[in-house]
Amino acid sequence: MRKNKRQIFEAVPVIDAGAKGKAVAKAPDGRVIFLTNAVPGDVVDVQTFKKRKAFYEGKAIKFHQLSEKRATPHCEHFGTCGGCKWQHMGYDHQLHYKQREVENNLKRIGGLELPEISPILGAKEAYFYRNKMEFSFSDSRWLSEEEIQSDTEIADRNALGFHIPGMWDKILDITNCHLQAEPSNTLRNAIKKFALDNGLSFFNPRKQEGLLRTLMIRTASTGEVMVLLQFFENDTQQREQVLNFLRDAFPEITSLLYIINQKPNDTIYDQEVVCYHGRDHIFEEMEGLRFKINAKSFYQTNSAQAYELYKVTRDFAGLRGDELVYDLYTGTGTIAQFVAKQAKRVVGVESVPEAIADAKANATNNKIANIDFFVGDMKSVFTDDFITQNGHPDVVITDPPRDGMHKKVVEQLLNVGPKKIVYVSCNSATQARDLALLDEAYEVVKVQPVDMFPQTHHVENVVLLRKR
Repeated sequence: MRKNKRQIFEAVPVIDAGAKGKAVAKAPDGRVIFLTNAVPGDVVDVQTFKKRKAFYEGKAIKFHQLSEKRATPHCEHFGTCGGCKWQHMGYDHQLHYKQREVENNLKRIGGLELPEISPILGAKEAYFYRNKMEFSFSDSRWLSEEEIQSDTEIADRNALGFHIPGMWDKILDITNCHLQAEPSNTLRNAIKKFALDNGLSFFNPRKQEGLLRTLMIRTASTGEVMVLLQFFENDTQQREQVLNFLRDAFPEITSLLYIINQKPNDTIYDQEVVCYHGRDHIFEEMEGLRFKINAKSFYQTNSAQAYELYKVTRDFAGLRGDELVYDLYTGTGTIAQFVAKQAKRVVGVESVPEAIADAKANATNNKIANIDFFVGDMKSVFTDDFITQNGHPDVVITDPPRDGMHKKVVEQLLNVGPKKIVYVSCNSATQARDLALLDEAYEVVKVQPVDMFPQTHHVENVVLLRKR
């Protein structure tokens, strides 16, 4: 049989939820089947579209029995968008599988002896929780199967929405997204209508042409709103036409920004951001601390759950007021400032210069004097000389990117040997790998999963390590 020849398996029970939000079934030949559109407890006919040595990938094409774990998706775009892969699963069941993923990764990948893992902290709001959304314009939107099969000519191909998974040049037009609260949907739909009514061109990524390229909307718990439009063509009249519309139609916009980006890709971090109206930033607040957020700032995209995550981190650190704390991968210094009032001194390290500039400005605005921030690649900065200059840490908080900590950083943690390490992670698999390397000198004392992203398979995890 050819490697990717399609097969159909009938009446297959779906037995589990696996990595990346996929459901898991077993084929008659014993191979695992990863499914994109099923829920544990379903009984389905499966059509495979990929075969590997140990598994198939496929989709359910007929449902014989629906799982009691199922829920009715809120979103009309569910199943095509790909952004909220678990909307068809009840939220309590989502939490169950997230908790189990953390446990499995720490045990199987880390090979760790674990204490009783605390129940996952679920979100109070399972929808409309994101404070940042990015949308793309396209003059060649994704067409549904019905539209493709139809004899009717599709006149309007313009879209403002999300990339179809795995397709860099195809955009699904979004009518109503359930991830970000108003005025997000109203803003997005109004911009699209204004562009269509006024003949403004939408971007074509293949031809690299068109006026309107991307839209970013950031909101804050303070009620402030940032809107950033990215233009490809540098047409002053048309650019000001749409920006003036936004300024006048949505007076609640705190920060109205734009970028002219004529690169092949949409990334903004090497681009000049122009403030057209209002401030060039918005503010987020947490326990009286104010954090300045600009267009390029990193801030946890679920503000309410970020507060819960930081409270767990601070609780795990167990500070008494006389400790020197290192905050590795500090970002814009939110965790560092959140724990500063309970520490003698905090040292934050981050590789992104703009993030450290934000961190310093935020600390100054918050009148926090016992923090020092340093910029540089972690494995190059976090050295013996750095320890000599800044002091030996009693507690280290580390919140690395999805890839986890560099091996040299782990080695230096073992060399430095702080009394406690609080490891915050958005990827429990790489966290487990790092914990295994630290296991010779540290025991896992506490584990607390936190759900930052309802309707998805993603989960944060906080681990407290104590020196043996």
